[in-house]
Amino acid sequence: MSLKIYNTLTGQKEPFRPLKDGKVGMYVCGVTVYDLSHIGHARAAVVFDVIFRYLRHKGFEVNYVRNYTDVDDKIINKAQKEGVDYKTIAERYIEEYDRDMKALNVEEPTFTPRATEHIPEMIKLIERLIENGYGYEIEGDVYFEVGKFRSYGKLSGKNIEELQSGARVEVDDRKKIPLDFALWKASKPDEPAWDCPWGKGRPGWHIECSAMSQHLLGETFDIHGGGADLIFPHHENEIAQAEGATGKPFVHYWIHNGFVNSNQEKMSNSLGNIFTIREILENYHPEVIRLFLLSHHYRSPVDFSDQSLKEAQLSLDRLYSLLKDFKDLRGGNEQSSPFEEEMHSQIRVLPEMFEKEMDDDFNTASALGVLHRVTRNLNKMLSEVKKDGEGKLSSTLSEEAAKTFNAAGNVLGLLMVDPEDYFGQKQEEGMKGITISEEEILKLIEERRVAREEKDWKKADQAREELSNQGILLKDTPQGTTWKVK
Repeated sequence: MSLKIYNTLTGQKEPFRPLKDGKVGMYVCGVTVYDLSHIGHARAAVVFDVIFRYLRHKGFEVNYVRNYTDVDDKIINKAQKEGVDYKTIAERYIEEYDRDMKALNVEEPTFTPRATEHIPEMIKLIERLIENGYGYEIEGDVYFEVGKFRSYGKLSGKNIEELQSGARVEVDDRKKIPLDFALWKASKPDEPAWDCPWGKGRPGWHIECSAMSQHLLGETFDIHGGGADLIFPHHENEIAQAEGATGKPFVHYWIHNGFVNSNQEKMSNSLGNIFTIREILENYHPEVIRLFLLSHHYRSPVDFSDQSLKEAQLSLDRLYSLLKDFKDLRGGNEQSSPFEEEMHSQIRVLPEMFEKEMDDDFNTASALGVLHRVTRNLNKMLSEVKKDGEGKLSSTLSEEAAKTFNAAGNVLGLLMVDPEDYFGQKQEEGMKGITISEEEILKLIEERRVAREEKDWKKADQAREELSNQGILLKDTPQGTTWKVK
């Protein structure tokens, strides 16, 4: 099956055919850097990170651009409130965003331009729009005349009359119609400004992405992405600007991720239910957050809650446990286990099934379903192997399992650490919340082992109960007793 992508512009899935064989240009709208990023920002970043990873997995050379809006009303207002330069605010939150992305294992895009680095390109684009009759200047402000761009609304699927009646637009009596949007804003006192043919000022929000994307990827490129909230007006305006200037199609495939809600309510500052990435990382492993977000199709809404993260935690634990078992049981020969060939078969079909789901509009939810299904099947056979205290798996099988699961994990940004390190970190984090030491835990486990050998079941049960009361769970296996924090 070849890759198919749901194109917002056409409202249907389409076979992916890049403009240049083997090469893909992709632009994704980044963050406005005035505060810490939240789970909604994390979703967009993770979704397009996986798309980036999967396109490369398919053999494409990908030029991936994700910008920073580093001059904006919110940045300026925060700077004035703190009594600092706008650059101080922008630099601070670019660093914070980068820190969050690194923690979430989001790969660095090919280019990460800042809006203020591309002011000359924006000015040139605005000049072309004025020359082509789409832009008009009033007292140092420049606006795009929406009524002249006949296909305006083709992305959001609405006509100009509907958009005018339903859209939130900037009120300015000087505009020809309310939908006309700012390409350039005349400077105000104590605001950052750049010289241009219309006097000092700064760019409008929409012009940034049109200018930066075309500068780095060309006048027409393959994929443009962002959150569904950007379809109108931001992406609609980007199309009008780019195509009004060049007369060429701007983007072939538009991809938009769905919203993140909190406990079935829309996230908003007024409700106080916005959670920053930093806050969530204090309680959950970064891969838990990724798995939670990828457990839903990228176009579907996601409901964020502690319960959903706990479920993702259990799912991730199962995947890592499988890899740990394959590692721990490695060392036998090809005939060590009667399940060798059947396990090989399960593992060998996984890549094809995984790619089939990912080829269907990057369906990470179904791709994860493949991983979980194969994991369940393998666990049934592994439990039989572990019943025999001497049971082992061949090195060939163990290595094949690790390689296959890690290849799928690499596409999703999961299973990126050694299983021993993963569970060791979990154990270390869990120990912070209990009062008993590891030395005391091991001592009680040994006392219980001796009591069981002596058939002193009462003493053995007392040791287990004491550990349970301290938040420690025991598991008896043919290889010995293991423990973990509840």
